[in-house]
Amino acid sequence: MSEKRSYFRLGLFVVIGVGTALLVLFILGGRQLLQPTFEFETYFNESVAGLEIGSPVKFRGVPVGEVSVISTSGALYEHDVPPGKRKGYIVVRCKLRGTRYQIEEIRENLGVFIKAGFRAKTQLAGITGQQFIMIDIEDPKNFRPLAFDWKPEYPYLPSVPSTTGVLIARIQSFLASLNEADVSKIGKNLNTLLVTANKKLDELDVRELSKDADDALKDARKAIDQLREILAKAPIEEAVRNFSQASANAGRTLGDPKIGQSVANIEAVTEKLRKLADAGEFDRITKNLDDLIARLDAMVADNQYDVRAIIRDLRVTANNLRAVSESVKRYPAGALIGGPPAKVEIPKEEPSK
Repeated sequence: MSEKRSYFRLGLFVVIGVGTALLVLFILGGRQLLQPTFEFETYFNESVAGLEIGSPVKFRGVPVGEVSVISTSGALYEHDVPPGKRKGYIVVRCKLRGTRYQIEEIRENLGVFIKAGFRAKTQLAGITGQQFIMIDIEDPKNFRPLAFDWKPEYPYLPSVPSTTGVLIARIQSFLASLNEADVSKIGKNLNTLLVTANKKLDELDVRELSKDADDALKDARKAIDQLREILAKAPIEEAVRNFSQASANAGRTLGDPKIGQSVANIEAVTEKLRKLADAGEFDRITKNLDDLIARLDAMVADNQYDVRAIIRDLRVTANNLRAVSESVKRYPAGALIGGPPAKVEIPKEEPSK
């Protein structure tokens, strides 16, 4: 009986240990099995070395899932296509995890996200060489989806070349251009350039250049000393004080109540003029002036001959007045009491005989 109890206790201990282990595994990662998932696939026309199943999938650096399948288009979709005509793409399938609402939103709006520029690309994780899938927003005009003629088994998300792949492609293109270049000719041209430069340097008068440079430095030093003297003698402090005083005077002037009153008066006059203009007073005054000028023109036109006669008489009168004035200047008394008296001749007595 005691032996049966020992077996029972052992079995119970084993069951409890296995249950505890399963519970710990569920707590650590088993809950992901119960989370809603969304699986999509993307294609790459480049190497995905360093990408493994289980590698993280991130949206702008935020983990959202992991890689579930890595294969080739020939193994999955191009069984009946001749090897020479196959695309040779790398098919990567990813599982996204999240809340039920998030997964439903992705499933319903994937087409909208693709039009907005959502793209997948491989990216290095630091300097370890491992890669992961990065989902980012790119310009749809610059990155067109890869062409294929099969129906994807899972929702398709277009991809873009990785930054590393683009960099390697540019380096390869640069190296290819170097291979096509005539390196020997370039080296020969460089040697010719160096020889010519050495000859020109030998022909230069180094002493004369040194002297010119020394003179230039002396002139610059002299100019700096003169500038220092000018700044030392300049009444900068007095100018600053004058400026401060002028600013203070301007502030007091602007703060004077009379200035404010003048501005108010100007505003009042302007307002009155605007009201007169709106009421049409200026137009009425202008019309009256036009009528007056028209009447004056008519009067001058009708009495043009009389005006000329009057002007002629005025000229004669002015001449007479000028003559009278000259006469008064010469004979003031005569102008007042008449002309000069007649000349009287006194009789002379004859001598007695």
